[in-house]
Amino acid sequence: MKRTPLLAVILVLSAALAALTPRSSLGLERNFAGSAQLDYKFLATQPQASATPLAVNGFVTELALKMAVDISDHFSTNVKVCYGCHGFELAMGYIDYRVADELNFRVGRFSPSFGAFNLRHDPANHHLIDKPLPYDMGRMLRNAQWAGGVLPSPFPDNGIEVNGTHWFGSALELDYAVYAVTGFKADRQAYDLDFDQSRTAFYWDNNNRPTVGGRVATTFRLTPVSDITFGASGQYGKFDPDLKFAYAIVGGDISFRSGRTDLRLEYLARRQEFDTSNPAALRYELPRRRSDFFVKHGAYVELKQPLLSWLDLIGRVDGMFREGNVVVESPLSQKSTVLRYTVGTMFTLEQGLRAKVAAELWDFSDPGEGGRHTDVTLHAALVGTY
Repeated sequence: MKRTPLLAVILVLSAALAALTPRSSLGLERNFAGSAQLDYKFLATQPQASATPLAVNGFVTELALKMAVDISDHFSTNVKVCYGCHGFELAMGYIDYRVADELNFRVGRFSPSFGAFNLRHDPANHHLIDKPLPYDMGRMLRNAQWAGGVLPSPFPDNGIEVNGTHWFGSALELDYAVYAVTGFKADRQAYDLDFDQSRTAFYWDNNNRPTVGGRVATTFRLTPVSDITFGASGQYGKFDPDLKFAYAIVGGDISFRSGRTDLRLEYLARRQEFDTSNPAALRYELPRRRSDFFVKHGAYVELKQPLLSWLDLIGRVDGMFREGNVVVESPLSQKSTVLRYTVGTMFTLEQGLRAKVAAELWDFSDPGEGGRHTDVTLHAALVGTY
């Protein structure tokens, strides 16, 4: 897919110029920040395999540059540019008008509030090199067969969001968000969402019906150094130009923190209808109605345990389960699963500079090339924040 980095270059140069420009007499508060990660992924069980796009056997750079401007106590704006496996992306370009802590209006391009991982999707903010499978953007093994995760992260979109937070005393916090955005897209007679259409150079909708959704989360402060958060999210919309087919995504998450120890659990599911006007293209018999559907489930459990002041140990188990019809040429079956077991470490080399190393064991229910069901990948990365 053809992309142009011109917009991204302009935004980066503008952000850098703004960061170097002295503050005006209007009292604007500017903050310029960013992160960069270079990682190398190697398919150890198939060392002679050719590199597959966005997946194995090579270097990948992920870069994020952000500028935030506080114009007044109630009005602010954010702009963020990302570079990674999908090329340059305008990940943020919105304004916030905060009436109070409990009522904020966000308008523009942003990642809608969904799930807990969305808050830390930048490589600098999560402890392992890869994203959890439910949020995978295309770097998982056998990505072409699985068509990515349940909900790729980040997932910037155009629209409006109303959000807020309220503390009940000093031990209970309630957060909420509701939004209407463009939503995911696909062409007519598509069998799955086309995530690339959300990242084209022109960010307009392919139909006239917004996707609606929301999130609510409650945090209980247990001690001065520990807390637990429960969250629930959902969104619903039509993805085709003719407004015939719908998708719905739901999720739940739990995050527990005690000192520097973090335990995170999250579950997502996407139910999606698709076109059945060509039954010969599908492997299984169709139900007696106008459309068929599939459901893709995803979940992960992740534990970060500090060993030393400069060394963390991280373990994660994640996976997906897909149930439903498939196209004839798909290697998946009516019920397919993938599980991944990851162990990794994160070293603090210097303030703002960290190294990551990880090993992943993959287990697929369906055979791949040569009848393989299991694979091992090795990962190493260097990440910096500024």
